[in-house]
This record gives sequence, C-alpha cells and structure tokens, in this order.
Amino acid sequence: MKKLLLLLVSVLFFNLSAQKKGKDYTNVIKSNNIYEINAFLRDAHPDDPRRSILKPRVMELMKEYIKNAHPEDQKVKDMQEMLALLRRRPSTKISFDEMNAIIKQKQIAKYKAELAAKQSTAVYTPSTSTNTFVANTTNNTAIPDAEAEEFNMLMAVSPTEHQNRTVKILNSLFDNDPNARECIVLIQNKSDCNIIVRMEGVGTTKYRLAVPSKGESSVVIEKGQYLFTSLVCGAQYASQKTVQRPIMVALGN
Repeated sequence: MKKLLLLLVSVLFFNLSAQKKGKDYTNVIKSNNIYEINAFLRDAHPDDPRRSILKPRVMELMKEYIKNAHPEDQKVKDMQEMLALLRRRPSTKISFDEMNAIIKQKQIAKYKAELAAKQSTAVYTPSTSTNTFVANTTNNTAIPDAEAEEFNMLMAVSPTEHQNRTVKILNSLFDNDPNARECIVLIQNKSDCNIIVRMEGVGTTKYRLAVPSKGESSVVIEKGQYLFTSLVCGAQYASQKTVQRPIMVALGN
C-alpha cells in the first residue's frame, strides 16, 4: 500500500513539473502517439516511473511504423534515428553539440558525394519570372518572383566553380581550429519557394546563397556580425546574427 501511495505521489509530482514547462502529460500513460510520448521522455524527470512503461511502448510503435511504412516515406529515416537513440539512452534529447556533430557528418557525406560526382546533387525546379507565389494577404494576391533570374544564375555554376566551392566547404567542415577566420553557414529552406539568403557584414563583406525549395545549401563566410535577409514566398525575413562558429538557419513559409 505504501509503495502504491508513493507511486501515485511521484506521478502527481512529475505531472506538476511537466505542466510548469507548458506541457500537459496528464494522460500520456494512455497515449499511443509517437511524438507525444517522445516529447514526454524528453521533458520528464529521469526518475519518473512512467518512463519504464512508455519507453518500451514508443520503441514498439516506431518499429511498427517502420515495418508498415511506404518505401518513399521520408519519416522512416527520422524514426530509425530516434529508435537508435532510445536504445542508447533514456530519451531522444540531444545536446546542441551533438546536434551540430550530426549535421556536420551529414554535410561531409553530401559534399564528398558531390566532389566524387563532379557536380551538384541538388534537385530543384528553376525559377521563372512568370512563376508566382501567394503572399500572406487577406485576398491572397499573387505576386511575381522578382529574384528568379538571380536565383537561376547563382544555381548555374560551372563544374570548376562548383568543385572549388565544394572543396572549400569540406575544408571548413573538417577544420576544428577555433581560431580559424572562416566558418560554415547551413541554410535549410523548408518553404515552397526558391529563395536567396543575403548575408551583409561590416563594410563591403557580403554573401548571397541560393537555396532551392525544400532543400539546403551551405556557404563559407568570414566570422563576424551579419544581417541575414531573404524573401520567403513574398514574406520579408531579417535577422542579425553573430557568426563565430558553424550555424544552421532554417526558414519556412
């Protein structure tokens, strides 16, 4: 009876702790939602007694999802990575440095493949000035893509220029010297539109990077203070960033 009472008190305490974080896990013990359980395992106290029930459950749910998934399902890879993490640790929560390391290894593999193929592996639909996108207005006004010609020009690099750029990016990815003058910036474009990201630093230091819709691109820049700007499906994006080590910026609709 005492053990049961202690368990109930523990669950109540951890419920209150989770709710303070803005999440309500009151009924999570009944859940079969992979993402909800995964979020609970990420946020919950290490001694929360519900972990012993929910961790095996979510692992079985992930295995079942992978087993029945369509061959082209993009979520399968994410599920496999989460499953691997759960086998090694209490949750899929990873540190900033671990996340950076994962991104770095993926980038190295990508650019090694491009260097071997002697061409870009990016798959994209070229922009045209007649292509339009819908702005976030009350009447959904369609406006032309004013950056179409510039985007296509930036994407159409010569094999030699592409090789030189790829070598520079790989050198930056392998360089662990904190005193290096340059570092890499990775831009993920999660929007439905091709975009150009502009990075304006001190004086005449400027960079521009074309990033296809649903794709990503990288550039090596000098460390320093930058104003990042872009037109994302008609919406203005602007953010000041201090670039002193490799960073990733994700932009969406």
